[in-house]
Amino acid sequence: MDFTFTEEQQAAAEAARGVFAGVAPDAVPSPSLIAGAVADDFDRALWAKLAEADLLSLLLDARYGGAGLDAIALCLVLRESAKHLARVPLLESSAAAAAVQAHGSEELRSALLPGAARGELVLTVAAHGRTGHDPAELAVSARQDGDEWLLDGVQTAVPWAHNADFVLLPARTAADRTLLAVVSPGHEGVSLAEQVSTSGERLGELRLDSVRVAARDVMDADGAWDELRDLLTTGTCALALGLGERVLAMTGEYAGKREQFGHPIATFQAVAVQAADRYIDLRAMEATLWQAAWRIASGAAGALPASGDVAVAKIWASEGVRRVVQTAQHLHGGFGADVEYPLHRYHAWAKHLELSLGPAAAHEEALGDLLAAHPLG
Repeated sequence: MDFTFTEEQQAAAEAARGVFAGVAPDAVPSPSLIAGAVADDFDRALWAKLAEADLLSLLLDARYGGAGLDAIALCLVLRESAKHLARVPLLESSAAAAAVQAHGSEELRSALLPGAARGELVLTVAAHGRTGHDPAELAVSARQDGDEWLLDGVQTAVPWAHNADFVLLPARTAADRTLLAVVSPGHEGVSLAEQVSTSGERLGELRLDSVRVAARDVMDADGAWDELRDLLTTGTCALALGLGERVLAMTGEYAGKREQFGHPIATFQAVAVQAADRYIDLRAMEATLWQAAWRIASGAAGALPASGDVAVAKIWASEGVRRVVQTAQHLHGGFGADVEYPLHRYHAWAKHLELSLGPAAAHEEALGDLLAAHPLG
């Protein structure tokens, strides 16, 4: 198995490093100091730079202004973004655009994809269900009314919902099929309530009351929602990896300078062992991430469906990123909680990523179900 990145994938990562290099993790107020959201909008200036660098269209075909790359390239870029806590809907908009390209009508593709590629249209995905613990596809019901669909239900914790132009959301029909609908937050019958993430970012509770959606704005292909959810989950693992790598680097820098008893604490065995354990966590997070991204990008067959590799990656990402930030806080001592030092921000973001699209326990259960349905050997 060859995990060497292609020249195009490496070029995307290099471009991302250049764009994110100037991003300051503390450009907005600390979530520890304010009760509400840290900002009303995402970083529009950074969004424009990402569009200029063609990093918003990685997964789109050339006819829509895209680069025609794959999930691996997107994860490489997301990994870089998390090192700087970049406040942009890069994962959600890219994944939503990929779903529209794969399963949307030609009319829907033409209406959304060129604008999304240029950064002029912002897309997001409602993927957390009614409570954040139940399946997202069961939170909204869909019933057909002539050439339209009527949607009713609630989706919670929708990222960037107040700032996106369109939301992709799963909905369940009476025939027990899952559709993907494209809805504007300003659509008649749609209401938004403000929620706030542990990271301090603004989320939205999306309520739908007999919302009418034209047939052209609905994707009913089998597996469309599963593919989108797997891509979102894998992208979340890439964010967790990038965040964890930056936190461990910060910890190494601090431990190399902080002295006790006349020696840097990095020279103490107890400190070195804890840092080494977290390094192992990061390498496991990395290996399982690329396995999942490769399965999605290649469509290769395996003993389990690709969702099994995604579940393994999310288990490692959730557990690993939590351990990394906890160890970092411990080794920094009180300095780690200083609101003028960025570590506490990374800790808050890590908690959000740990739980986003399901904690480790939820993916362990999903993996168990897959193993039961696909016995190995």
